[in-house]
Amino acid sequence: MTSHSPIQRIAHPLFEQYQLTVDIKRDDLLHPVISGNKWRKLKYNIKHLQQHNYQGIVSFGGGYSNHIHALAYAGHYYGFATVGVIRGEAHYANNYSLQCAQKWGMELKFIDRKSYRQKTEASFLEQLQQQYRNYFIVPEGGSNQLALPGVAEVCQELNQQTNYDTLITPVGSAGTLAGLITGDNNQHQLLGIAVLKQGEYLVDDVKQLIPNTGTDNNWQILTQYHCGGYAKFSQQDLAELKAFSHITGVPFEPIYSGKMILALLDLIKNNTFAPGHHIVLLHTGGLQGLAGLAEQNKLKADEWPLPPGLQVL
Repeated sequence: MTSHSPIQRIAHPLFEQYQLTVDIKRDDLLHPVISGNKWRKLKYNIKHLQQHNYQGIVSFGGGYSNHIHALAYAGHYYGFATVGVIRGEAHYANNYSLQCAQKWGMELKFIDRKSYRQKTEASFLEQLQQQYRNYFIVPEGGSNQLALPGVAEVCQELNQQTNYDTLITPVGSAGTLAGLITGDNNQHQLLGIAVLKQGEYLVDDVKQLIPNTGTDNNWQILTQYHCGGYAKFSQQDLAELKAFSHITGVPFEPIYSGKMILALLDLIKNNTFAPGHHIVLLHTGGLQGLAGLAEQNKLKADEWPLPPGLQVL
């Protein structure tokens, strides 16, 4: 499992018009199955498990969770047990993501949405720990203190790959942006694009993950580019994203990195970046999510094919 991803210059008429240089850090290419920020965040959690001889990892996610999908494969690859506490009904077990997870040996534990909201409460976690005594509990999205050094390695790689002004990332559970802040050391502007509605709370989640850093001046989270809410988007959004992928040759999904792209295009049109500005985009993977969106008829599978490594069923 590699931890080093390539950087790619991308061309687009809008970049040329506004005299901008745009690169993309292709973390989607870290591995065919477990890639992007999911691998970055799991890397040191897995090392912690190995060092402390835990039997496995318990974590949380929705029925189409990229994190759950990645964790299940990591457990299969490295030989540890995995348990997914899944928000929703048992019939989700038949979808692409969770079929993969089961194929790789993950135990699925379905809970209702009300119970799922207790996933960070001490009493809920204590009860779960009693049930899975020798398991390490990792929060939803893999966003904990152990996630940060893995994500921080993105900045170390970028410093060897290019000079740039601004780094942009999608934000879902705050761990990726928090890791980038710790790795960047105030060298660049960091811009997070919240992929869910009312994402202002993510600022506090970032600060909770990185207390005492004193680095509040070089990062911000934009909350207006959620396209209607988590995993929501319009047909116009899809068309714009598909056109961008066609022009650049880079595959995206519309839940995470895709919303970052739509935000970027709007920010450029609103003269956010001065001519000569150099932007790096972080592709956080998640392309397996296309299968779930196709199953739900939110997009056409033949127009958004999965990368070859994900055809596992």
